[in-house]
Amino acid sequence: MIRTFGLALFSMALLGMELHQRPPKTGKVTLSLPVLRDKIKGGWAGQTIGVSFGWPTEFVYQGTFIADDQRIPWGEDYVRKAMKAFSGLYDDIYMDLTFVSVLEQHGLQASVDSFAQAYARSGYELWHANQAGRYNLQQGLSAPQSGHYLNNPHADDIDFQIEADFAGLMSPAMPEAAADIADKIGHIMSSGDGYYGGLYVATMYSLAFISGNVQEIVQGALKSIPKESKFHQCIQDVINWHRQYPDDWKKTWFEIQRKWAQEVGCPDGVFHPLNIDAKVNAAYVVLGLLYGKEDFTQTLEISTRAGQDSDCNPATAAGILGTMLGYERIPAYWLTPLKKAEETTFPYTQLSLQQVYELSYKHALENIRLHQGKVGTDQVEIQTGSVKTVPLEENFRGHFPVEKKPLFQAFQDSLVFTSPESIGFVIRGHVRSKQGSDVNHILRAALYIDNVKVEEANFPLLPSQRRTELFWYYHLVKKSHHIQIKVLNPNPAYELVAGEYLYYTDQPSKGFHEP
Repeated sequence: MIRTFGLALFSMALLGMELHQRPPKTGKVTLSLPVLRDKIKGGWAGQTIGVSFGWPTEFVYQGTFIADDQRIPWGEDYVRKAMKAFSGLYDDIYMDLTFVSVLEQHGLQASVDSFAQAYARSGYELWHANQAGRYNLQQGLSAPQSGHYLNNPHADDIDFQIEADFAGLMSPAMPEAAADIADKIGHIMSSGDGYYGGLYVATMYSLAFISGNVQEIVQGALKSIPKESKFHQCIQDVINWHRQYPDDWKKTWFEIQRKWAQEVGCPDGVFHPLNIDAKVNAAYVVLGLLYGKEDFTQTLEISTRAGQDSDCNPATAAGILGTMLGYERIPAYWLTPLKKAEETTFPYTQLSLQQVYELSYKHALENIRLHQGKVGTDQVEIQTGSVKTVPLEENFRGHFPVEKKPLFQAFQDSLVFTSPESIGFVIRGHVRSKQGSDVNHILRAALYIDNVKVEEANFPLLPSQRRTELFWYYHLVKKSHHIQIKVLNPNPAYELVAGEYLYYTDQPSKGFHEP
C-alpha cells in the first residue's frame, strides 16, 4: 500500500464512517469521491479475486461441498497465472466488459441492440444461456425473444447472474437505475429465474455502497424479485435457515440441496449432479455472504466450498462484499496477488483491471448525473430511489422432466422416432464434421412434430456460433408424438449427432420434489 500511515488511518476512518450508514428507502445520500472510487475498485477486485480463487474447483464438486480439510490453493502470483493459463475462466468478467465497452462507445443510454450485437459478434467462449442467446441473435432473433425459454432452454441458468456486476457498480445507491440496466441486458440471454439472478446481484451491488450490513443488503435486494417466484422463495429460505442455524453453514447447504437442487430446465443438468441453475447458485452466494459475517476470507471460502459454479459464486460474493468494504479494506493476503495482475489485459478484451476501475468510476459519475444526482469537486449527492419489484416471469411452468432416453444416433439425412406421452422435449446433440471438412459449410435441418414442420435451424461448426441443442419444443398436447429431424442440405462430410431425448409431462413423476 503506497501511502503514509497517517493517510491510511484517515482513509480507514472515513470509510468506516460512510460504511455503516443505513440505506434510506428514498431520498439523498452523499459519498466522498475517494470512497466512491474505493468501493468501485473493491467490487471489481473482489470479483476478480473470487473467480481466480475458484479456478481449480469450478464444477468439480457437483452435489457435494468441499471439505474443510481440503486446501484451495492461493499464492503470490496466482491471479496473473490464472489469467494466462485459462482464458475461459474469466467469462463472467469479459462478458461484463463487453457491456462496459458498449457503454463507453455509445453512452449510458445505449440501445438494447447495441449490447446484443456486441455480444453476438464476440468470438470468445460461451456456454449455456449465454451461448444459446448468442446463437439466437446470430440467427436474427432479437431480445427479449433471444433469452425467452421457448427459444432458449438454458434461460434459467446462471449466465446473466455472473455478468450483472457492472450494472450495480455503475449505479451506486441507485437500485432502480441498476434494475433498468438489468432489464435491458438480462433479457438478451435469459428470462425468469435467469433474469432474476442478474437483477438480484446488480441490486445487491447497488445497496452495498451505502450499507455496512450484509444481511440488510441480502434482504433489501430481494425486494426486487416477485415473492411468487421460485427464485425469491429459494433465497428467502436461505435467509430463514441462516436464522435457524446461524453457526453452521453446512446445515443450510443441506437444506438447499434437499429442497431446491432438482433441475427442470437446463438440459445438461436435468437428472445430473451438475446444477447451473441461477437460484441454486445464488443461494450459494447468499450462503457465503451471510455465514461469512462480513469477513472477506470466510465469505470467499464458504461460497467456494458450496460447490457447483465455484468460481463465479465466490466472484459474486466477494465482489459485493468488496464493494461494501472498499478496496483498501480487502486483506493483503488477497489483494497483493491481485495487484500483480492489475495491468494485465483480460482475455478477449483490451482492458486491464486498472483501466476497468477508471471506466466504471466514470460511468458511475455519469449515471449519478443522469438520475438527477450531483457530482461535486469532492463528493457526490445521489438520488437513491427505492428497490421496486419487477413483474413475475416463470419459465417451464407445468413442465416436469420424466426421463432422458438415449438416442445415440449419427445421421446425414433424417432421424425419426416416436416419443412417449409428453408435453415437451429437448433433443440433445451437435453437428460433426469429418477431419479437414470446410467449416464454412452450415448444415440446415427441420423439425417435424406429428408430420407438421415447426422449425428450421442452422448448425454451424464454429464454437462461437454453435447451437446448444439440436431441437426443443414445449407446451405440446399431452400424448405420444411422432418426431422427425430432416437435414435439408445434406453433405457427405457432415452429420448431426443425437445423444439424448429429454421429455416432460404435466405432473411431477414419482420421486420428483416440487418446492
